[in-house]
Amino acid sequence: MQMRQFPLPIAALLGAALSFLPGCESTKSSSPSPSDSQTQESAPMQAADAWKRARVGDRVTYAFSATQGTEPRGGGTARTLGGQLTLEVVAVQQPWVWVRVAFTDEAGRPLAQPRLAKDLLLPVRADTTRPLDVPHGGQATAENASSAGRTWEALRYVSDQRPVDGPLRTRVYANTPGPLYLTHGLLEASTEAAGFHTPGGFTVTLREFREGTADANAPVPALERPLGPGAYYDLRVDVGPTPGVQRVCFTAERGYVLRTEAPVDGATGAPCSDFSQAEPEPLEELLMNLPWNALSSMEGPPTAAASAIRGTFTAEAGTVPALITQSTEDADGTQLVLSETYAADPWAPGLAGLPYEARFQPLSGSSERVATGGKREPQGGTRLVRWGSWLAGQK
Repeated sequence: MQMRQFPLPIAALLGAALSFLPGCESTKSSSPSPSDSQTQESAPMQAADAWKRARVGDRVTYAFSATQGTEPRGGGTARTLGGQLTLEVVAVQQPWVWVRVAFTDEAGRPLAQPRLAKDLLLPVRADTTRPLDVPHGGQATAENASSAGRTWEALRYVSDQRPVDGPLRTRVYANTPGPLYLTHGLLEASTEAAGFHTPGGFTVTLREFREGTADANAPVPALERPLGPGAYYDLRVDVGPTPGVQRVCFTAERGYVLRTEAPVDGATGAPCSDFSQAEPEPLEELLMNLPWNALSSMEGPPTAAASAIRGTFTAEAGTVPALITQSTEDADGTQLVLSETYAADPWAPGLAGLPYEARFQPLSGSSERVATGGKREPQGGTRLVRWGSWLAGQK
């Protein structure tokens, strides 16, 4: 499986290929009819219109299961993770729809896995600032899919990249999203690793849905644990001849998440005003990647605290407990000492408002060259310096 990489000095963690076998019973036809194709083209528009009619209490719940086997050469330990993924509208203040995202166990209790232990908040625009459409990849087949006690006219998309060492990827979407507009009508999804990648994968299946009531109302919640949209963070990059600050911004429009980064001059200027060049990612794809990334992180920092030094990390927002790791590396005959600082508790109150992505990256990282006599010479690094919300009325 290939991890999606963002062009950051410290790699962001959202994105990966995922797995297993489809979970809905279905009756297939060999190919979409002309009317199916027309429905396929109109489905994004139907889902987009549904965001404008969002009501407090709209909810979808999926069962998910992720598995990672041992490395092809026998290294590592097989790991599994499963439970429920729920998206629920908790406030509507047009043009924004506020969605709570939660991963839980089968009984609805919080998961022990740190990356999935807390619910996240996601403000989504019900309109768009530019046309957004991400076509489904793979071969489309029309079918009637039975899921969550209802039969849906749907299209199954299958992309088989196994002949070129890629994954087998399946997605099933309802032609008319209806109450499933939060996830573009997703009924089931699976990705199975193949080739030389770590074996395993991910599967998600619609379990239930609920529609809110027209008279339901709720205040807009504080953006303490943002998935990303509505928030930003700044990273000081002291690498190369022109060090500076990179600002990473997030927004979401009609079920698509947009991420952008660009140099900024300190904390001046509008925090996040231009997403015109950001590549849209379907919300459901981003969420399905999170359990896979959680499994991938089980053997690495910041979980491996036994070898870490306890300390603190300070940014503009304050100071939080931290874990500091060090390692050495030989680069063309030059010895380097690499240091990384992680949040001891990624959900600490002192990190309120920090986008999910940055909570599980190193808060700071540096490289030092070991010169003659053992003297260390700084080679550069990165450091989180500030974060916050760019939405009006949010701190």
